Amino acid sequence: MNGLGFDTEKLKKKIRATNYLTVAQLFLRSNFLLEKPLDFNDVKPRLLGHFGTCPGINLAYACLKEYYKNNENFSFVLGPGHGFPALQANLFVDGDLEKVDEKATRDEDGIAYICKSFSFPGGFPSHASPVTPGVICEGGELGYALGTGYGYALGHPERTVAVLIGDGEFETATALSSMNLNKIIGGSANGNVLPILHLNGYKISAPTISGRKSERELNELIRGFGFEPILVRGDNDDPNLAISYAISDFKNALDKADEIFRKIRRGENLNPPFIIMKTDKGLTGPEELNGVKVRGNFKSHQIPLLNAKTDEKELKMLESWLKSYRFYEVFRKERGFFYA
Repeated sequence: MNGLGFDTEKLKKKIRATNYLTVAQLFLRSNFLLEKPLDFNDVKPRLLGHFGTCPGINLAYACLKEYYKNNENFSFVLGPGHGFPALQANLFVDGDLEKVDEKATRDEDGIAYICKSFSFPGGFPSHASPVTPGVICEGGELGYALGTGYGYALGHPERTVAVLIGDGEFETATALSSMNLNKIIGGSANGNVLPILHLNGYKISAPTISGRKSERELNELIRGFGFEPILVRGDNDDPNLAISYAISDFKNALDKADEIFRKIRRGENLNPPFIIMKTDKGLTGPEELNGVKVRGNFKSHQIPLLNAKTDEKELKMLESWLKSYRFYEVFRKERGFFYA
């Protein structure tokens, strides 16, 4: 059984928590709770990783986990594996990481541990890896997520697999060819596979093809592969409103997808669902830097404030960015996480 409703405020707090921890993993070597003004010594000497896709991952993961919280056969496959700090933030907050790594305690020490260890020798890799709880697709080489999801559902009608696909990834031959698998392994003998295209409009250095298509063109492309497109809108100019609207849309989209899957199980000839989640690239990140657009642009793809270690302006921007998540409202030393 799936959840009947979303507690929007709870989900927004969880998304804020995971967004904060995502940015902290990318940038911080100390002062993880911002208990003093941020200084250069708090910033990692080498900034590695990818931010742009992460807010969308946090949004999708929170909604999916809430909706399928009573389904023990639900699995999540992350296509843009370079968005791993977002997935790790969620696994940490949910307590799943601590089950396999005793150092990942859901307290201040655990926060320090995952931040210091991200993309560090002997620590956590910059991509999802086989040691990550629940991961069945590494994600470092884009394109394989959807095929992996269908393979996992093959012969297991009890399984539901949500597969998040980046719109840059969606341009790969492997991802596009995998779109045909619904015709091969559909039906009641296999599990449900729910593709989710994260349409944020940009890849590493340019717009995506999907991002340049009109809504009608993209919908018709998805229909041409034999899916029923369902839109989730999270592209409002105000990031907070964008997340609120997207949460509401996500609940409706998952309800619709669930209904379609049930009808297919009963033998009705319907196309399986395909969710298109539209958000800005780097949603919740810096809006611009030195007059250049960052949020909603490819400039947010990797590290938006690359000189935060040495540039006073970028350091202050990083501090304001971190504070915008109001992490103190969802985590305190004496209570841990209390957004639930």
